[in-house]
Amino acid sequence: MQNKGLVQFFAILLGLVCIYQLSFTFVSHNIQADAQAIAKGDADKEVAYLNSMKDSVVYLGYTYDEVRDKQINKGLDLEGGINVMLEISVKDILKSLSNNSQNIVFNKALERATKERKGNQSYLDAFFIAFQEESKGSLKLASPEVFTNKVNGEEINTTMTDDQVQKIIAKKVSKSIDSAFGVLAERIDKFGVVQPNIQRLGETGRIMVELPGAKDIDRVKKLLQSTAQLEFWETFKATDLQGFLMSANAALQKTEKVAGKETAEVKNDSISKLLGSKDSTAAKKGENPLFEKLTPMQSAGPVLGIVSTKDAEKVLEYLNRPDIRSLLPAEARFARFAYGKEDVKKAKGVLQLYALKGNKENVAPLGGNVITGASDTFDQMGKPAVSMTMNAKGAQKWEEMTGKAYREQGYIAIAMDNVVYSAPGVTTGPIAGGNSQISGAFDVTETKDLANILRAGQLPAGAEIVQSEIVGPSLGQEAIDNGINSSIAGLLVVCLWMWIYYGKSGTFANVALVVNILFLFGCLASFGAVLTLPGIAGIVLTIGTAVDANIIIYERAKEELRHGKSLEEAVKTSFSWRGAMSSITDANVTHVLTGLVLFIFGTGPVRGFATTLLIGIFTSLFTSIFITRMFLDYYVKKGKEITFTTSLSKNWFTNFHFDFLKIKKFTYIFSTVVVIGSCVSFYVNGLDQGIDFAGGRTFQVKFEKAVPADKIKEELSSDAVFDDNVDVKIFGNDSQLRITTKYKVDDNSEASDREVNEKLYAALKKYYSNNISYESFVNTNQGKTLGILQASKVGATVADDIKTNSYWAVLGSMAIVFIYLMVSFRKWQYSLGAIAAVAHDVIFVLGLYSVLYKWMPFHMEMDQHFIAAILTVIGYSMNDTVIVFDRVREFLAGTTKGSFKDIVNSSINTTMSRTLNTSLNMILVLGIMFIFGGDSLRGFVFAMLVGIVVGTYSSLFIATPVLVDTTSEAEKNAIVKRHNEAPEEVA
Repeated sequence: MQNKGLVQFFAILLGLVCIYQLSFTFVSHNIQADAQAIAKGDADKEVAYLNSMKDSVVYLGYTYDEVRDKQINKGLDLEGGINVMLEISVKDILKSLSNNSQNIVFNKALERATKERKGNQSYLDAFFIAFQEESKGSLKLASPEVFTNKVNGEEINTTMTDDQVQKIIAKKVSKSIDSAFGVLAERIDKFGVVQPNIQRLGETGRIMVELPGAKDIDRVKKLLQSTAQLEFWETFKATDLQGFLMSANAALQKTEKVAGKETAEVKNDSISKLLGSKDSTAAKKGENPLFEKLTPMQSAGPVLGIVSTKDAEKVLEYLNRPDIRSLLPAEARFARFAYGKEDVKKAKGVLQLYALKGNKENVAPLGGNVITGASDTFDQMGKPAVSMTMNAKGAQKWEEMTGKAYREQGYIAIAMDNVVYSAPGVTTGPIAGGNSQISGAFDVTETKDLANILRAGQLPAGAEIVQSEIVGPSLGQEAIDNGINSSIAGLLVVCLWMWIYYGKSGTFANVALVVNILFLFGCLASFGAVLTLPGIAGIVLTIGTAVDANIIIYERAKEELRHGKSLEEAVKTSFSWRGAMSSITDANVTHVLTGLVLFIFGTGPVRGFATTLLIGIFTSLFTSIFITRMFLDYYVKKGKEITFTTSLSKNWFTNFHFDFLKIKKFTYIFSTVVVIGSCVSFYVNGLDQGIDFAGGRTFQVKFEKAVPADKIKEELSSDAVFDDNVDVKIFGNDSQLRITTKYKVDDNSEASDREVNEKLYAALKKYYSNNISYESFVNTNQGKTLGILQASKVGATVADDIKTNSYWAVLGSMAIVFIYLMVSFRKWQYSLGAIAAVAHDVIFVLGLYSVLYKWMPFHMEMDQHFIAAILTVIGYSMNDTVIVFDRVREFLAGTTKGSFKDIVNSSINTTMSRTLNTSLNMILVLGIMFIFGGDSLRGFVFAMLVGIVVGTYSSLFIATPVLVDTTSEAEKNAIVKRHNEAPEEVA
């Protein structure tokens, strides 16, 4: 080996760098362990301790903050916490840029874009297409009714073409999303979790937010989704609109169906408490449609009435109906109805109704843009509140509004995102200086969050959570334990096998494998990669594949020794391009290509798997080629003997003389039957599409003891809960269920998410003997072992994107490898044979999943993890096929005697030891991962396990026969003739 000293120096240097990089992870983890010991389970104390350490020098002159940035970060599936994908409403941004245009074509285009948006298509592109189709050339984007207005100023004018306007609008939308990103980043920075992560996802309008260790689910969602559109409105008094409410009820009596004549009392203790009476008003059900849902107030205060949360939407529907609004008095014709903030402690499930003094422009007299500062504080009664300061313009307007309210004994509603937080009266005269305060049904945490939101500023448009994942810390620790166990077991099995099969040279490969693992983790730390559960699977898979190059080299060296060459010549040849290097290069290039496709199209944990896999390929190649070569060269130099076998394995996988092409008709028939059977199963059984592909919500719920899954499915499918949109399966053991529902999956509001959680809690709490609370059931507390351990949500648009990406990932990887093989082998027949084998493998695995998903004790869903498994199968199948093809190419270009069929059969037989050796290694490693890797990975690993077995079969019985059958008779005859005329090789 040339430049051996340089290679040794580089290997030692790389090892030291990796140890140095990993040392930051150890130091950081020790500090985090100290924080947990001090906090004793109190998450706030833990975060406070770690935040206090941020600027402290803890290691080699680095502060804890700097050390933490250099550690290997754990993904949420290992750390626990919350991961959400927010989608900034481009629809809202476009409405704002059009100055809230009422043009019919424009608004139809917006609605059409919402409905017809395709997978992987941005909302903006969908809108431009929909606008062209709706306008049919009769309306331009530069029209005064669309984007030529005071909002866009001189940037857009009526002389511009649609293409010109599209570019300007695209820039403005991008700028608005950047603004939203900045606002969210500032909010998250003040939230109080260690090492939050926020990323903008291209130009999609989507923002990924990761909050490791976050536990209060509802609080996080409220923080992220609040647009913080703070507004100050004058309010009507209840007495001002009593007549309107009576008229509205009378009008509704004529249009609403009478449900019956029985008497129904309003049984709501919370409402009774608010009204200060234990008695409730009896009403004939169906005779008073409005007053059955709204209990009116008789005072001169700002609250019109009390409404149950379940009736809130219906009451607003009644009051905003055009025929009902026509009954409003003239001075209230622009009234805006809004609800107050729910007081979950004193009156849970009850909302107060307000009427705000709106106007024709629907613009508040004073907006939140005048706020210059906000802080959490306490009011005069000692209750949590938020103090605000305003700029000069806001202070002047605030003084006018408070002065008017004082004179007229009126009220000013302080509303955010159309929710009234408080509506105080003014009793001390006009308020100068721009100081104000929001008080109400708050706790200390809520005032901190509200002050944080106001300081960060408002979002330019609504933000919806279109995808989310919530993982409890106990589940994350279980995943870590499973990953460590499977990694150690896999490492031991591979090392034992290599030692038994190759003896001393196997020991060299094992040393290289250990060095490879050091390099792999060192690279992960250096690149700032995030370690996920699939990433751990990638590490275990790397352990299995890391020795593949050594196996190819050793098998070639054994062949050279059998041909009578010396050990030095055998080693030199096996490490040459003519020996093993061409096969290793082709095999790993195909693997890298599929890994890159997976990295590009994958997200989250799947990208973590791809990252680990790609790094593992390069570190494995370096250690397999250079580290083992140093050991072998040392033995050659010292004149020591190496046989690449042991007395036990000497005759294993040797002297194969099987006629593979003879049985190709039977393998063709078998594979055709499998493919047809799989297609039939696709039609009859379909595939179990997970929420990644179909959209929906999934909950992993742990109970104290075994629970009846069928009974729970029946209960959750009732109209009162999820309305027949439920699937319930045992997950792992009888005391743990995986519950999937599509209930309100298209409603991305924080309120709908909370409603789903509350309905799930109400239906399942009876199965817990300790009367578990809602917070304990939903939130992810440290050490939690009961309730929701993991929850995921994928919206319909995200599911479409994932499905589209998955199709392109699979087809793209096959196309890329087809092109590479055609260039590398210079014959399309090789590419066709490889693609035929891969297509066969993919259909086989899909068909097996289609047949078995209803019966297997583990989930077999089509999701991102499954696509990662399929791409891994493609990479491995290509790898295996390329090794066989490389030998076929070598023998066809050589002087081997015999017919074309004999030459090809000989090629396959001489690679059988490598094929079986590598496949057995992979099967053993994947089998260990299947057993010890945990329930979450079983479906993922099972796909790869089946794929390895099928991939080995297809490379022998599909790829090579296709290559032979597509080679012309003339070319076959020419090859045979050339071989027969060639002189005999001298060993």
